Amino acid sequence: MADESDTSDKTEDPTQKRLDEALERGDVVKSQELNTWFVIAGGTLVLSTFSGSIGDGILVPLRNLIANSWMIHTDGPGLLALARSLEYAMVAAIGLPLLMLALAAIAGNMMQHRLVWSGEALKPKLSKISPGAGAKRIFGKQAAVNFAKGLFKLAALGAVITAILWPERERLESLMRFDPAALLGVTSSMTLHLLGAVVAMLAVVAIADYLFQYRQWYERQKMSVQEMKEEFKQSEGDPHVKGKIRQLRQSRMKKRMMAAVPKASVIITNPTHYSVALSYERGMSAPVCVAKGVDNLAFKIREIARAHDIPIVENVPLARSLYATVEIDQEIPVEHYHAVAEITGYVMGLKRNLSSGRRV
Repeated sequence: MADESDTSDKTEDPTQKRLDEALERGDVVKSQELNTWFVIAGGTLVLSTFSGSIGDGILVPLRNLIANSWMIHTDGPGLLALARSLEYAMVAAIGLPLLMLALAAIAGNMMQHRLVWSGEALKPKLSKISPGAGAKRIFGKQAAVNFAKGLFKLAALGAVITAILWPERERLESLMRFDPAALLGVTSSMTLHLLGAVVAMLAVVAIADYLFQYRQWYERQKMSVQEMKEEFKQSEGDPHVKGKIRQLRQSRMKKRMMAAVPKASVIITNPTHYSVALSYERGMSAPVCVAKGVDNLAFKIREIARAHDIPIVENVPLARSLYATVEIDQEIPVEHYHAVAEITGYVMGLKRNLSSGRRV
């Protein structure tokens, strides 16, 4: 019951991290029918391509052995040399075909997943010897599918063999009267014909089985909402911790801005909401925003500015626009150069007049 509940809770599609972890522990899509198809197809290709060379490669050394049997030394070194020569001949004859079969078997796995090296499957698990788990494997969905596949393959193979051999029944009866040399060509041709039909039939089974196995594997990787949250915490960090860090950063930025306000050249403000403190000195390409804020923070900026005799200029649209477009320690955008230049020019002229003792 607990397993069923756990499975029913897993309603979310797996993340890429979850799929990668499954591959690392060896939990991959595994269709045995696809592997079988690759091996049979590879064997058919080997027979159709190398049957003649394999036969010649085995026939020639054996014929020479029989023809020159009287020359064979029967002592120990002679027999070892004979065995070694026959071994080399066999390897030369069947080495390449066997290599092609091995590559076909590897290709069957590579088509389903990338190469995985994992010892997870070798670890002892109680579930492997559990009677309940064993009964589930015997009477579960996978067992039912395997049984249905077996019946279908048996029926399909029977139908394919019947469809190919039935029209040849009279010819098969006459094979007993064929010359042995001619008999080999007929049987090899018929065998390749049968194998080609079997490969075509098994391709349908392999594709259907792979799609089923992939769906089963994907369902196993699904996650519950709680698992999604836990993975998000691990990859992105705990939201509560991130919130604390964000508050700490904002507090430090606020202190740094308040410390920079006395160095500002002018405060551009909307009296009810916004304040933007700009600093400008001769030689700078453009004024720089050293502090900005809304509501209480804007009021605090104006309060510090008054305490340090920094000019405060009211310009509602410019204050709103600067607050929205410029960040701390950044130069103001080009589109605000003209408006800010008028204000900074007025402020610098005001400072010169005050320093010279004249009133504006």
